[in-house]
Amino acid sequence: MANYNPYDNMLSVLESAAQKLGLERKDYEALKYPERELKVSIPVKMDNGELQVFEGYRVQHSSSRGPCKGGIRYHPHVDIDEVKALAAWMTFKCAVVNIPYGGAKGAVKVDPAKLSKGELERMTRRFTTAIMPIIGPEKDIPAPDVNTNAEIMGWIMDTYSMLHGYAIPGVVTGKSVDIGGSLGRPEATGRGVSIVTREALKHFKTEGKVRIAVQGMGNVGSISAKLLHEMGHNIVAVSDVSGGYYNPDGLDIPAIIKYSADHKLSLEGYTAPGVKKITNAELLACECDVLIPCALQNQITAENAGAVKAKLVVEGANGPVTVEADEILAKRGIPSIPDILANAGGVVVSYFEWVQNIQELTWEEDQINATLEKIMVRSFKDVEAIVNEKSVSFRIAAYMVAISKLVRAKKIRGVFP
Repeated sequence: MANYNPYDNMLSVLESAAQKLGLERKDYEALKYPERELKVSIPVKMDNGELQVFEGYRVQHSSSRGPCKGGIRYHPHVDIDEVKALAAWMTFKCAVVNIPYGGAKGAVKVDPAKLSKGELERMTRRFTTAIMPIIGPEKDIPAPDVNTNAEIMGWIMDTYSMLHGYAIPGVVTGKSVDIGGSLGRPEATGRGVSIVTREALKHFKTEGKVRIAVQGMGNVGSISAKLLHEMGHNIVAVSDVSGGYYNPDGLDIPAIIKYSADHKLSLEGYTAPGVKKITNAELLACECDVLIPCALQNQITAENAGAVKAKLVVEGANGPVTVEADEILAKRGIPSIPDILANAGGVVVSYFEWVQNIQELTWEEDQINATLEKIMVRSFKDVEAIVNEKSVSFRIAAYMVAISKLVRAKKIRGVFP
């Protein structure tokens, strides 16, 4: 798996969906290539006086349907192919839920845990100035992703605004409410995952309480677990970097979330009656009805797909199931609800935040959550209709919905010049 290329993963699914649609190659050829790839060097003066240079990226995959949109992640092992894949997935995600964005993604190759807060802020501000020529409310709007948060979005907004001479909150989403962020945004991706999981259980005619395992208890995983727990489901396993925690009778999710909050967002050392410590690998193979991977990409691979015991996989992370693993799961009768549908709640509410910023107004949280619910349910039903009509998987159906919209937009706009 060390040489696995997530962009090849994306291209493989794109080709399959395009063939199912009966498209000519010229109709979707442009979708195989990002519109723009920017690689930058980020010199940062460290606290000890030394100068360290970090590598950063911003990739814009498509602007056919509107400004580009996508998160920024800080991770020591990120590379350009990963960022390209994430940008493309954002393009398809925005099309599936029918919001007027294209896809983008950014990243810095860094372990933020090894930086002081001052070093992290200086790096973020320098990265912002490096990518500034291609971002902006009308061009490309970043947001939080792995190891970035509302505070970091605030630094980006401030840097961009200072260099333009006035406040421009619409340059990023996922920022604090105090500087133009949206109510409901921190919970949006997890809320979307919970809504899609609920709708998928209806589709597969699974009623009553089900056993759910959630890999990754960051923002997406913790909110998904919390909301599904509140729906009455049995969350039997969760995990973070410290490992997994399993109880076949169900975990106390509110207690786990509180423990994490009280221990610097870590579950290290968590114990409770009936809870067994397991590895992340064991979590993916544990006895459950629904498995929701909410960590990084490439978690379910050809090597471990045969061990998955869940009856349904819902992708809370981006690209957690490889193409080869998807085929193995399908042969075993285990359907996957793809990331471009399942975790689209975040970009939907990011869109709401952007609209509020450019219109200089504020929506109430109940309005935001109700509109998110409406969009996620509608989008699920759009994909479900293709599943039923064409007898394809949810993954291929979601890509078919997205590609159809993107191809229509490209045909309407034409090729310049």
